[in-house]
Amino acid sequence: MKTSRQLRGFAYQVFYGLPLPVRRHLARALSPKYLVGAVVILRDAETPGRILLLRQPPGRGWGLPAGLLKRRELPAVGAARELFEESGVRMEPGDLIPGIPNAIVHPNGGVVDTVFFGSVPASTTPLAVDGGEVLEARWFPIDDLPKLTWPTERLLGVYDIGPRAGELPPSVSAPARDQAQ
Repeated sequence: MKTSRQLRGFAYQVFYGLPLPVRRHLARALSPKYLVGAVVILRDAETPGRILLLRQPPGRGWGLPAGLLKRRELPAVGAARELFEESGVRMEPGDLIPGIPNAIVHPNGGVVDTVFFGSVPASTTPLAVDGGEVLEARWFPIDDLPKLTWPTERLLGVYDIGPRAGELPPSVSAPARDQAQ
């Protein structure tokens, strides 16, 4: 009688014996699918401890500049694009620093956010919102944040910011906390 380890080994041998296009098709059909987004945690370069938040419809909480990546768009490029589209703040993708960890999987699955940090001087950086997708953009001290959306609260907590700071295991929160400072 074959063990499960032997059966698994046999299955892999069969799989890797298939032509590459067939393997790709099978992998795509059987693998979980994710949407990939980009998020920017933008700090005020002049006043330490302040971040940019956005209020979007229906306006029940504040969030971060974020959005889904376009097909084949690099994460830093998408992050810079979303930051500009939603707040009017223009940054070069190379000026954004990948978060540690860089990819955050939503607890409900299906979405992975790549997270980037940046900083600009708030006093000389005009904010511009469209009034449709984004109702308001403002700078807030991290020790006095407004009501946040649940996904924003959770994501900021990964980086030891906001009301959920410190709720994650040290293996995740220690490097993130060092970067968020």
